[in-house]
Amino acid sequence: MKKYQVLLYYQYVTIENPEQFAKEHLALCKSLNLKGRILVAGEGINGTLSGLTEDTETYIDAMHNDSRFKDTLFKIDQADGHAFKKMHVRSREEIVSLSLEDDINPHELTGEYLSPKDFREALMDDNTVVIDARNDYEYDLGHFRGAIRPDIRNFRDLPQWIQDNKEQFMEKRVVTYCTGGIRCEKFSGWLVREGFKDVGQLDGGIAMYSRDPEVRGDLWDGMMYVFDERLSVPINHVEHVVIAKDWFDGEPCERYCNCSNPYCNRQMIASEENEHKYLRGCSAECRVHEANRYVVEHELSHDQWEARLNALGESLAKETV
Repeated sequence: MKKYQVLLYYQYVTIENPEQFAKEHLALCKSLNLKGRILVAGEGINGTLSGLTEDTETYIDAMHNDSRFKDTLFKIDQADGHAFKKMHVRSREEIVSLSLEDDINPHELTGEYLSPKDFREALMDDNTVVIDARNDYEYDLGHFRGAIRPDIRNFRDLPQWIQDNKEQFMEKRVVTYCTGGIRCEKFSGWLVREGFKDVGQLDGGIAMYSRDPEVRGDLWDGMMYVFDERLSVPINHVEHVVIAKDWFDGEPCERYCNCSNPYCNRQMIASEENEHKYLRGCSAECRVHEANRYVVEHELSHDQWEARLNALGESLAKETV
């Protein structure tokens, strides 16, 4: 039994004075030595945090003792240590945003909730379109077999992508999924409002699908991207299939890192060997950038930097101002 737990949860519920709630909630989390990120808005709460098992259990009890969160579902992972470096609780306009002029209230409009078993059946149905509601870099690390990959970097770009491609699946049954379910609550409701006739969503998201004792993550390929220090977690407990490819050489890989150029910060899949070989820069321009974090972290001298670049057929002379 590991000593730490990572919690993932959300709840669409009215929160009066979210700024004051955020301050009080931060105090609660710090008193329990928790670390993580929590967003609070008038429409609800969205959080992921880590801590010792007894501290996270105390937090869950405190949440469930509040009538607003008595039915909140917590997805729990065992961990060897904290998955975050700090504790943040911030007030926002929305806990997840599609950037709509007329926002979706999941209590009023949302797609049909599908159990893991029903969702698995949908995956095997040729007449059903499965749309991944996450960002492209999340999809590239792992996704459900046969799911459509929207070409988006941010969730708020999804409605426009659907508008541009709706003729492909307007007349079909559409089901969607995301990490923990929060994005699909709004996205599936938006699909219904847009006129899609039969819309479903994976209840509890990928995280709950992985925990279901019957499906055991079946028909998921790769790893699931998570927004904490772990970066990825396994989902399929039937068979593990690696689908992600190294940014630099195209070899199978499931390790994420960020470009060393802070002005780029691209998330890319790369082996530890290639991270060092390419100075964690996603391009020649990023490798020679004066703010290259890899060079700073590894205390490379100008000559060492130049030598590493020369080995790649590059030079600091290409540096741009």
